[in-house]
Amino acid sequence: MILILLFSLMGLVRVHGQKPVSSQTQNTYDVAQTNWQLFKYDVGSIFGGIGYSYTRPIHWQGKQWGIFGAITAGTGLLYIFDEETSEFSIRQKEGIPMFIRDYGSEFGSPQYNYMFTGGVYLTGLLIKNPKLRRTGVLLVASATSVGLLQQLTKSLVGRARPVSGKTKDTFDPFNSSRNYHSFPSGHAMLAFTNAYAIAKQFKNPWVKTGIYTAGLIPGISRLWDGQHWLTDVALGIAISIFTVESIDRYLDGRYSEKYNEQEKKVSWNLSFSPNRLGVTARF
Repeated sequence: MILILLFSLMGLVRVHGQKPVSSQTQNTYDVAQTNWQLFKYDVGSIFGGIGYSYTRPIHWQGKQWGIFGAITAGTGLLYIFDEETSEFSIRQKEGIPMFIRDYGSEFGSPQYNYMFTGGVYLTGLLIKNPKLRRTGVLLVASATSVGLLQQLTKSLVGRARPVSGKTKDTFDPFNSSRNYHSFPSGHAMLAFTNAYAIAKQFKNPWVKTGIYTAGLIPGISRLWDGQHWLTDVALGIAISIFTVESIDRYLDGRYSEKYNEQEKKVSWNLSFSPNRLGVTARF
């Protein structure tokens, strides 16, 4: 699955060449700029994007609060079935190929995440490819934003993991044991943040679906391992989407390189029954 992401990034470099830039951001992409100057500008963009993502709820209006309410209601509905879906997911583990399980457990971890996001950014910086550089900035800023948020939230909420043997209703805030760091799923957030940021650059729904699928597996793998409840994963994915969208909007004012010009309209639906668990994306 990681090959899908890597080949997609190679496609970015090959398909999207240098484009004319506006006078406001001309110096940002001028090939005469040194790598150090570009790096300093990008670091400022990363920290600015992180701050922007954290302050967005202050500026939400009716539409945004309506979406928030719908996500909250959906999470509440899934919460009812957390124990049933957890038991079902754990039973599926032995039937999952080992290479998929290994990919799921490793790619969502912080060390692999920053190896990937940092590699994307450094490649764009060294070859002075504006689109790949901006992609790297978006990846690093988004991953850092959701990474810090999930670490803080896990401690504040203190939800017990399924593997702990406790029920879905067990909460012990500020418990230092990792058995009480279930909500939200860090693997789901980091992996899907990467996938969502990369998929934004493609119009083809099949390509986007492949990238989304690669990004969903780490979160689902945590269900197989009994490390998280379904609501931990589902809400983590929702937070990832909100974070990437907000930081991408901030970067629109910092870089002339844009992704697909048309507004992206993507809807996600979780479906479940006693013998089925699935995620549906509509473009």
